[in-house]
Amino acid sequence: MIEAIQFWNEPNNLSHWDYTLDPDWSIFSAMVKYASQEVQNEAPQITKLLGGLSPLDPDFVDLMRRQGVLDVVDVVAMHGFPLDWNLWQIDQWPAKVAEIEAAAGRPVWITEVGASSFGAEEIQLFGLQRTIELLGPLVPRIHWYSLIDLPTHKGAITRHKESEGSAYYRHFYFGLLRSDGTPKQAMKHFPPEMGICQWIEFEDDDMLELVRHWLPRLGVRVLRTGVSWADWHRPGAVQWFDKMMCALSDFNLTVTLCFTPPSRGLVPNHTSPPQDVGEFAYFCREVSRRYAS
Repeated sequence: MIEAIQFWNEPNNLSHWDYTLDPDWSIFSAMVKYASQEVQNEAPQITKLLGGLSPLDPDFVDLMRRQGVLDVVDVVAMHGFPLDWNLWQIDQWPAKVAEIEAAAGRPVWITEVGASSFGAEEIQLFGLQRTIELLGPLVPRIHWYSLIDLPTHKGAITRHKESEGSAYYRHFYFGLLRSDGTPKQAMKHFPPEMGICQWIEFEDDDMLELVRHWLPRLGVRVLRTGVSWADWHRPGAVQWFDKMMCALSDFNLTVTLCFTPPSRGLVPNHTSPPQDVGEFAYFCREVSRRYAS
């Protein structure tokens, strides 16, 4: 069942929200406030999350507070990868949590955290174990990214692709499973009370079955995935998402709603602010009505 809806994914990251088109995030703020009200009307039991922050910027949280966004959400979500991308060390996690909690005046969830096995599987195992030690006592929800490696033939969503050097190639090694489905060292140390973050692409039946197969084997009941607004505009979208949500109905789901249909953006890109914030709110209402009411 859906226990939480997360509005957008990393809104303060140019790879996911083009703030050059919305420099003060006023469009984003209006969009979330409108969408949150629609979700509240349809499914008041749902926990509403401000999309996972990356970077962990208290000034952005303060902006969201001043623009009224924090008044309409229950939780602020955080994303962090200190062993791979962030310019801070893993032992700073408690300080980062405290900083965002203080700025938000809201609880925080960690909806995306991970460590790649790019250099060695032992590093990923250390990252998993240290993350549990540091964050387990502090937050009620942790979603580990991810279940399976991104296949190398699929491009990662970044601004500069291969020119980013090793930072780009690390994208492909965050799974507990290798891309061929074989387990890594960290798999046998994964605690069942922890959540998984795994994106399931549109009409990817193989990934859907992989999630359904492996999460029960791990004893995991908590899953974060996404319902893409851009994909919602594809032919056959409702049939696919009906199938996906039915298949995942036994899990406690945090569903991230994000990505602008190119035809509905200020520019034709999934990172664009929409032409009409009401259209995103309508999408959120339909998802809530169909899968959470």
